[in-house]
Amino acid sequence: MKIDSTEFGSITIDGTTYSHDILIQLSGEVVKRKKKLSKKYYGTSHIISLEEAEFVYEKGCNTLVLGTGQYDNVKLSPEAAEFFEHHGCRVILRPTPDAIETYNKTRGKAKAIGLFHVTC
Repeated sequence: MKIDSTEFGSITIDGTTYSHDILIQLSGEVVKRKKKLSKKYYGTSHIISLEEAEFVYEKGCNTLVLGTGQYDNVKLSPEAAEFFEHHGCRVILRPTPDAIETYNKTRGKAKAIGLFHVTC
């Protein structure tokens, strides 16, 4: 699995383009991000809530690469950051164009999951 590219509003993985935020699970399965898990708490999907962190996390992962959007607008809530830390999961936050490179490099070396915001 390789993330090919991203542009505002989309991300392309192994030749398939997704026009929504995505989560790449440990298995490599690509699923649509459940933004509502954060939006209901903060009124925006730009802050990752504890509930979304619990959904994203998979037992056995040690790295989350978080694509924070084309303009670096997504952040972890303090509760989400504490959750990942408690589970020994390093979080790498990068603007999505940089995060795809990080994910591609990290995937083979770590048990990594990826969460990618494709707009702002």
